[in-house]
Amino acid sequence: MKRITLLGATGSIGDSTLKVVRNNRDRYQLFALVAQQNVTKMVALCREFTPQYAVLADHQAAKLLAAQLQIENIKTEVLAGDDAVIEMVEAPEVDIVVAAIVGAKGFLSSLAAARAGKTILLANKETLVVGGALFMREADRCGATILPIDSEHNALFQSLPKSADGALAYEGVRRLILTASGGPFRGYSAEQLAKVTVEDALKHPNWSMGAKVTIDSATLMNKGLEFIEAHFIFNMPPTKIDVVVHPQSMIHSLVEYEDGSLISQMGSADMAIPIAQALAYPERITSGASFLDLTKMPPLTFEAPDLTLFPALRLAQEALVAGTAHLVALNAANEIFVAKFLAKEIGFTEIAQNVARILEGVTISDSDLQDEEALLAFDGKIRAEAENLC
Repeated sequence: MKRITLLGATGSIGDSTLKVVRNNRDRYQLFALVAQQNVTKMVALCREFTPQYAVLADHQAAKLLAAQLQIENIKTEVLAGDDAVIEMVEAPEVDIVVAAIVGAKGFLSSLAAARAGKTILLANKETLVVGGALFMREADRCGATILPIDSEHNALFQSLPKSADGALAYEGVRRLILTASGGPFRGYSAEQLAKVTVEDALKHPNWSMGAKVTIDSATLMNKGLEFIEAHFIFNMPPTKIDVVVHPQSMIHSLVEYEDGSLISQMGSADMAIPIAQALAYPERITSGASFLDLTKMPPLTFEAPDLTLFPALRLAQEALVAGTAHLVALNAANEIFVAKFLAKEIGFTEIAQNVARILEGVTISDSDLQDEEALLAFDGKIRAEAENLC
């Protein structure tokens, strides 16, 4: 029986993880459920799964949760605050940490899991964007296992060759190809993009995701962050990573080999599939996802991304080449401007425009960003600049 700490339990990745756990209760036990402040949903999850611990980062919300669990005589212990989150990933009882907190705020908990030598199912791409070199170095030093559960990176993981001990091997690999749906505005003109509303942007054609990730998908910043993530997870130079738009979202990524072969992973657009693959690796378990009927599939099409109309992807690629400071600035600025767009304070196209303005002002040296304290201090500085920009 493997014991899991689930970070981001009330979000969309949390939902998919719990779907897999429901289908495999004989294999997995929830040690801790961790979220920000969603009391109602956390009560329901504690009622269903009775984890040993439930943690809410918001102290007031944690008090409300504890009171409700006491009323219902649910024996789950409630903890509060960021220190409690770290405690749940470091606990010796924990075998697997699912890192699914959205945004840079998930960085410290993911880093703590790496330093504790855990098996980490990584969905928080910002961990690698903000501190990829540090995170991967600490994971290697402490013997942590990193298994990607973003659908694209999990597809690459499944399509890459493995050595006899199950480790990834890269002999004969020519390039990694990430697929992107293109978002809801594929084919739009510049004039149409300028008129996009929040409601329009939150309607992803294929995937059900949280608001921030859905907006990132619409701007193609999500694919930019995944480009960066692929570099760090697979230690692949940017010149050997490509992005192709695949509107049907059935092929989740591909590996091209020197002999001309293309190996890909296909499946329905359901995050339960990569989560189940990573939870059970190297075995296979029931995910609860639907199966593809190949006889009823639509034609599969591919096209190049439009980096003129969707410059966020290009900004991310350029930031990776520029280095750590630009990666931190890219992520921090994007989080602020996505929030401003969701609050209807700026327009859709202004997200990438403003991120570019922030990146132009980055002057700090990467040598000054070698630990988490320096990274997060610079992250905070960029967020303040972005807040004041518009």
